[in-house]
Amino acid sequence: MRVLVPISADHESSRAGVGIVRTAIRASVGLALACGLDGVGNAADLTAQQQNAPLPFKAAPAAAMPYSWTGFYFGGHVGYAGADSTWTSTPGTVAPSLTGSKDIYDNDGPWGPMFGGLQTGYNYVLPSHLMLGVETDFSFPDHISGTQQLSSAAAGQFSVQDRVEFFGTARARLGYASDKWLVYATGGFAFDRDLMTRTQLAGTPIAGTAMPGDQDAQFVTRLGWTIGLGTEVKVSQNWGVKFDYLFMDFGSKSAAFPQGGDRYNSDLLIQTVRAGLNYHFGATPGPATSFSDAMPDMTNWSVHGQTTWIAQGYPAFHAPYSGQNSLIPSGEARDTVSGTGFIGLGLWNGAALYYDPELFQGLGLSNTKGLAGFPNGEAQKAGFLYPHYNTARLYLQQVFGLGGAQEKMEDGPNQIEQKVDVSRFTFTIGKMAVTDFFDNNVYAHDPRADFMNWSIYESGAFDYVADQVGYDWGMVGELNQKAWALRAGYFLAPTVPNANDFDTEFFRRGQYLVELEERYTLFSQPGKLRLGSWLTSAFAGSYAATLADPSLNLDIAQTRQTRIEYGYYANLEQAVTADFGVFSRVSWRNGQSEVVAFTDIDRSFSAGGVLKGTSWGRPDDKIGVAGVINGLSGEDRAFIAAGGLGINIGDGQLNYAEEKILEAYYAYGINKWSTFTVDYQFVADPAYNADRGPVSVFSGRYHAAF
Repeated sequence: MRVLVPISADHESSRAGVGIVRTAIRASVGLALACGLDGVGNAADLTAQQQNAPLPFKAAPAAAMPYSWTGFYFGGHVGYAGADSTWTSTPGTVAPSLTGSKDIYDNDGPWGPMFGGLQTGYNYVLPSHLMLGVETDFSFPDHISGTQQLSSAAAGQFSVQDRVEFFGTARARLGYASDKWLVYATGGFAFDRDLMTRTQLAGTPIAGTAMPGDQDAQFVTRLGWTIGLGTEVKVSQNWGVKFDYLFMDFGSKSAAFPQGGDRYNSDLLIQTVRAGLNYHFGATPGPATSFSDAMPDMTNWSVHGQTTWIAQGYPAFHAPYSGQNSLIPSGEARDTVSGTGFIGLGLWNGAALYYDPELFQGLGLSNTKGLAGFPNGEAQKAGFLYPHYNTARLYLQQVFGLGGAQEKMEDGPNQIEQKVDVSRFTFTIGKMAVTDFFDNNVYAHDPRADFMNWSIYESGAFDYVADQVGYDWGMVGELNQKAWALRAGYFLAPTVPNANDFDTEFFRRGQYLVELEERYTLFSQPGKLRLGSWLTSAFAGSYAATLADPSLNLDIAQTRQTRIEYGYYANLEQAVTADFGVFSRVSWRNGQSEVVAFTDIDRSFSAGGVLKGTSWGRPDDKIGVAGVINGLSGEDRAFIAAGGLGINIGDGQLNYAEEKILEAYYAYGINKWSTFTVDYQFVADPAYNADRGPVSVFSGRYHAAF
């Protein structure tokens, strides 16, 4: 689920910088995955007693080998940063300059938001244990920006925002290496990319033409220097955990704002503390037979990752009119790139902590507008021209065994390998996605690997709460038995529909969910039926109340108050053979008030099937075909027809028809850990409008996971 931040009209000038960053990310991830298949040793064999250990996590390796620090390495990092700036604003030549200094994190305190990124380098260790090395890194903030409110007789009232899009360093390192530990000092060059935006709030500048609401935006590149120190400890032959501190001075940079008739100049200092994970190539003597052999042999840990690139486009289509939220009829192409780490740590018997750092870059078609069933599940409602860090998941999970037979939970993303009772209760609390636990389906649930359309990989009318990138804070309890499972959850609602901030009126507002999962066998083939329902208490507007008051001019925000939304879904998956399976979903919501977080669908029915390529000699390939019909409630339909705007749709008027979508894909298995997919989606009556379309959306997707 996903919305886009406005991009300056001159953003085309930054495409070269975007391309460099995007290429660097893809090349680095690809190099790491490819090299991970060579020169990596197998973990030491476990004893029979260790292999049969009942609980809770993987046993430690039976033996350790000497560690080596010499060679290339690649990894990722997360951290916190503090930044401040001394600035000068010169309003033309008719008034004195305005000056000041400020913490660049207006809303997040002196040690403001998190950032994440990638690093790579080379170490050489002398016989004396002296380490000589070089390292370069890119870091992508969650939020590094500050807005300065200014006022002068010559310029009127205006604000200037300075936002760091990314920063990085290229450094030499000097240190001391022992068997497991490395300590070092470091220094070198630093660079960053800023977006400076001037917004006229009131008045008109004497030397410019800006009217209230007008914006000027300029990208600037800063060059500077950095020093710091750090340490790293080996936790296996190939993996090391690092911690460091860096001080960066980027000097002074200015941006001219033609509409404002002024110039803004500022310097920038950033201090960071970071933790990271490095993979050291060639650090073990024996070759690996698969990428999994290169995984850390750390007791009680699970480390995985993924990267996905999706390119989408569509040709021009028939559209006699368009509105603010319409799919652009002239045709366009967009792409998205994501990279996610999945890190799990066993704490005590049955307990684990999971943390998923994520980088995302890209923009959805038409700013993720114009279709209720949007065609790209990776196209977020908060799109980013440059990579953006997000803590996707951070939650604690406790498994309580209830006795009886046991089963093995295999190591995987957000799952530590362990043996658990089949009869068990699992409690999870923290940040996660609602759909991590609800509305799962083995054939249609992951837009990185199967169907991409929002209303096919999820129940279309399931308005699950989330921020603009699809995650939320909440808790889930699940009672599992051999033939069934019952799960219930509570999650925070956004402060207003489609917002990033969460309403902390705990239990007064929020979303309550319950789902019953029944497992069965039909003609010797497994199947599952999930029946789910939700109730949301949220600060939302009413369609009917908005239409009833013409003075509101269709501004549904004027009718917002605490309102109740509810609905249900039924979700079926059924294997027909070992290589072919089918699925279907039906969902409904009451549709009287604004959609809280997902998309503008009140009724939805989908069905499809997936066939593996075993019969033509490619068992890792898949073909998927599915269709969906989406609809609106009467009140929602009347609001959109009058010219109202939903989260994703709003053409200004409406010749109503149900939105109908067909999606077909072929996923080609390049190897055991990566696939390339071609995907086609045909959309009839986009955004429920029979006057527009049809639309054909063509997609290519590359996905790699380890």
